[in-house]
Amino acid sequence: MPPGLKRSYVDEANVRLSKKQPLLLEEVSSIKEHPLTSDGRLDSHSGSVGSENDPTDNEDGALVGETILCKTAQGHTEGGKAHKPPTGAEVRAIKAAQDLFLSSSFKLQVDALLPNIRPKDSRKPPLERFLFSLHAYLSSLPPVEPQHPLAAARALAEGSLLSNNSGKKKGSRRDGTGPPSQMVFVPYSSPAPTEDANWKVSFEKPSNIAIVGSWINNVAVKSPDGQPWVVDVAVEMPPGLFQEKDYMNYRFFHKRAFYLAVIAKHVSDPKSHLNVDVCYESKRGDTRLTTLILRHNHDNTPTDFSKLNAVIRIIPTLPTSSPIRQTRCSPTRSNFRVPLHELTGSDYENRPTPLYNAVLMLASSPLRDVLSVNTLKNDIPAYHDALSLLRVWANQRGYGGGRRTCIRGFEGAGPLWITSLELLIRGEEPRGEKNAKSLPSRTGLSSYQLFKAVLDLLSRHDFSHKPLFVKSKGGRLFAAEEYSGRFEAVLVDSSSCVNVLAGVPLASIEMLKLDARATLEVLDGTCGDPFSEVFLLDHRDLTSRFDCVLAVDLSSVARERISLHDVLENGSFSGALLTSLSIRLREALGSRVNALAILHRSSQPRPLSEGLPTDPTNIFIGLVLDQERAFRLVDQGPPATEPRSHAEEAFCELWGNKAEVRRFQDGSITESVVWHVQDSDKRAHIPVMIVQHILARHFGVGSGSVTSWQPEFDKLLRLPPTITSHYRTSGFKAALTAFQTLASTIKRLDKELPLAVANISPVAPELRYTSVFAPVSVPTDVVSTLQPCARYIQLIALNLEFEKSARWPDDLVTIQKTKMTFFERLAQVLAKNTPGLRARVATTLPTGVPPTADHAQLEITTPDGWAFALRIWHDREATLLDRILHSPPATLSSHDLENVREARRLYTQRFIAAPRHHRSVAALHHRFVAFGGTVRLVKRWLAAHWLLRLHVGEEAVEVLCAAMFVGVGPANVPSTRERGFARVVRLLRDWDWSNGVTIPLCGKSEPGPAVYSSAVPGAKGVWVLRTEADPDGRMWTVDAPNAGVESGVLNVHGMFVHPEDDYDFVVKLRPTVLPRYFQNVTADTAVWINSGNDASQNGEAPARPGFDPAEKYLDDLTRIYADTAKFFYDPLGGDRFGGIWDPSITKPLPFRVMNHFSSMPVTKEHFREKGKHRDSVVLNEDAVLSEIVRMGEGLVQR
Repeated sequence: MPPGLKRSYVDEANVRLSKKQPLLLEEVSSIKEHPLTSDGRLDSHSGSVGSENDPTDNEDGALVGETILCKTAQGHTEGGKAHKPPTGAEVRAIKAAQDLFLSSSFKLQVDALLPNIRPKDSRKPPLERFLFSLHAYLSSLPPVEPQHPLAAARALAEGSLLSNNSGKKKGSRRDGTGPPSQMVFVPYSSPAPTEDANWKVSFEKPSNIAIVGSWINNVAVKSPDGQPWVVDVAVEMPPGLFQEKDYMNYRFFHKRAFYLAVIAKHVSDPKSHLNVDVCYESKRGDTRLTTLILRHNHDNTPTDFSKLNAVIRIIPTLPTSSPIRQTRCSPTRSNFRVPLHELTGSDYENRPTPLYNAVLMLASSPLRDVLSVNTLKNDIPAYHDALSLLRVWANQRGYGGGRRTCIRGFEGAGPLWITSLELLIRGEEPRGEKNAKSLPSRTGLSSYQLFKAVLDLLSRHDFSHKPLFVKSKGGRLFAAEEYSGRFEAVLVDSSSCVNVLAGVPLASIEMLKLDARATLEVLDGTCGDPFSEVFLLDHRDLTSRFDCVLAVDLSSVARERISLHDVLENGSFSGALLTSLSIRLREALGSRVNALAILHRSSQPRPLSEGLPTDPTNIFIGLVLDQERAFRLVDQGPPATEPRSHAEEAFCELWGNKAEVRRFQDGSITESVVWHVQDSDKRAHIPVMIVQHILARHFGVGSGSVTSWQPEFDKLLRLPPTITSHYRTSGFKAALTAFQTLASTIKRLDKELPLAVANISPVAPELRYTSVFAPVSVPTDVVSTLQPCARYIQLIALNLEFEKSARWPDDLVTIQKTKMTFFERLAQVLAKNTPGLRARVATTLPTGVPPTADHAQLEITTPDGWAFALRIWHDREATLLDRILHSPPATLSSHDLENVREARRLYTQRFIAAPRHHRSVAALHHRFVAFGGTVRLVKRWLAAHWLLRLHVGEEAVEVLCAAMFVGVGPANVPSTRERGFARVVRLLRDWDWSNGVTIPLCGKSEPGPAVYSSAVPGAKGVWVLRTEADPDGRMWTVDAPNAGVESGVLNVHGMFVHPEDDYDFVVKLRPTVLPRYFQNVTADTAVWINSGNDASQNGEAPARPGFDPAEKYLDDLTRIYADTAKFFYDPLGGDRFGGIWDPSITKPLPFRVMNHFSSMPVTKEHFREKGKHRDSVVLNEDAVLSEIVRMGEGLVQR
């Protein structure tokens, strides 16, 4: 125990618990608090964890202590004095931290985390005083005579039951006045008792009251979403209330419900003076697990524990001396009767009821669990911290409560984490099989090692075929064979009574295994911050966690399709429905998914006037796909035989009219299911189509009640149908075919060119599957049929390399002129040999590119309408540029030197980095099925928010998206573009861009990458994207995005609708003259539909590949007003752009000659307010805006 940590009453109570005696509340008063040192000696320090002077006392749970500990570890000084060298003991402690934890810094982070996830001792005294009052009150409750269950429930609801059985109670008002108590309904489980029931319910004061659960053992951790601490109080029902046969037909649960309702009636009575709000809560919606929740109202009394943000949960338990024998709760026993014939009711099913029996066994487990946890905590010092880490990890992934969705079966799953650790520490009970290996005990591990060992167990063990039994002193209560086939998974605790995985779907366990494996991959990796990823980040976001998410409305479920036996077995209709749903979906999806999870809202407290919980009407189904198998078109079933086998009948019953007999190429004839799709986008919907079919066939849920996000995302990457109907060919494969055809044509012309062509390499996103829209061909005759707002033709960039020759000139400017001569010759030869082909030489020099840099390209339009832009790569340019940079001539001005430096950067980017980048990205597309789609969605998103191209280059987006696929374990790789997109958005939200990111982009596709330098002095971009070939990480982010733009990325409020409120000015453009307007994410189809036949009336329209006047306009504005404003624009058809003034020039500045911005004198009003000198000037915003409008004449909409 750390120095200065006070021992509370729960720690002292361990002495009592170690003797296996229940702790009574009245015994707590004799326990005193003593400050102890780590070895148990009295300490003079009076501070405690959570006190006002404790640095880790932080209300919101932030890691305040982490900062302090890390600064100390790094050798910071206090008061100007250096720290003393570490002692031998401290050095040994650091070495032990490195051996027993991931690293010494990881241990510091864990040590800083733990105090912030535990309750503060300073706020416990009011709770302790209230528990005393509650104990005294419950111990004085009057009895209720035996009555018929329905009559007793009616009397309790009417308020006459207790008034007839109660006299003056301690703490009640003498005059009998006061506000009326709540109406209390008995939460009888369905089926409720009937009028012909021959048994009775009654009430007597509890035979024992004890604090149980994690609170008494001080192993509670902070719940997610600000949920309150839960203090479990076990109320032991006297054995005289029960009979031996009460295990049958819900009789025990009905008596338990009545007992709980009587307590609720008393506690909610204002005469009790407890001043608490009382409500019911049923975990997993199972009324058999109904408990009572007490929340104190704020009244500033000594017992007011509302500041602790805690609730008290009252749990009725079964005494060990109960007449109900445990052997009656074997998984093979049938403990309720369901009539085979609903009308006669003469015959009954005799099917085992393992889930019913498991819930019945839970009634006596709370006290046993307290003793077990206490023993482990005393025997294993690391157990306490390991359990805390495991619970935090589980809470961050939805395996518990919270206000957000939780994974089916894991609500209230605290015993699972306790038992998992207990299994590792105590070891596994011998299986009794030949050559069967049992898990050994592990008692000498640190908390981190125990935590990691549990994850390893969860990730590797096959729970569906291998049951686990924690070693028990008395051996197994039931043989392993009795569990076989009764539960989907088996993990029995050390009492040999409770299967903690009872009721947990196997699909949910597979999700748990996947999360455990993903966490181990993070811990074993070398990149990023594993501590934050494992313990701090909230992983419950559905979009970034699952490849497919479906929202299902259950209000239309055909209730008659769920059998009465399943409803009784699961405790509610919703429980039976979700269990059946999980089993059916897992069977249908098979190897297509790595994990399947059903998610729903956690159980919420309900008023005492509502006896039964409300069934959930909406759930989510999350799928984690296997990218190699998820999108197959055919599901093969069992061989077709005559007569039909049992396997065939089961297959046909599962699929219904989708099942058909097919013969395959290998000669086999099998039952099969074929999914017919038109394109690759529809093929990605096959898993969703399977879910929709199963829901409709087996549960009566129509397709209108099942919603997926995929169709909406598909629309973002498609051009309007009214435009695409004009195109003849489109698609990435068609573009690659056109490229290969053009390359072959050029190589065949070697004899007609001055030099032979050595290579033609693609460098365009259209040829690596990452352009936002699939490339299309627009022949000349098609252009004239399109409206001016839909005539854009994308240029596909290529690099042309000639064979080496000594005839090239040694002057950089002359080399550029020589390239233009080559282009002229190539254009003539191509036009002569390919009818219908058009080629022209274009130059980019007027846009500010230095004359020494490559600035010419050959634009080729093929007869089929594909447009390409060729640049010539000549390696001699790099030598000449490096020679000038290394030994600049004395006559070279600084401006010319900067031009040479810029020319060298452009050369490296265009001819060295771009081809290599293209090959790496293309390889990633073929390696990961979702990579290309992820890049396209992210580009579309950034363009919609006016960031793509001007601020974030396309290559930078591709490198950033690659971080989601390479450098991470297989469990973390997205299999759909929607999940990949969500992961990138989350990265942008959480990424500390000042540290940069390292992406192994090339991988094994190109061994031995050539490293090039991308460091540029004075670079404005803040993103650092390092790869193997670019260790500086500045190749694609030299000038953008800057810090202001980065903040804009992180604070985006909408998905694809960009807010305009934060801009200083917004300029509207005329959509009818924008060739790319049809690509706008919110394009108005009326712009090109209502124009009628205007396009055909204008005659033949010239094809202008790559021409976008809005793009050129924004380039000019960006260059001219680089020191005045920052511009933002959607390059994909945006019809408006925004600007933000440079804040350094919006305030008064001294007048200077040749100011770099348009200015005007400060007005008198501004002068009086600011007190500036009368010679000051400010930005002339009106003049700049007028000039912007003038420059955009014809484009800007006035």
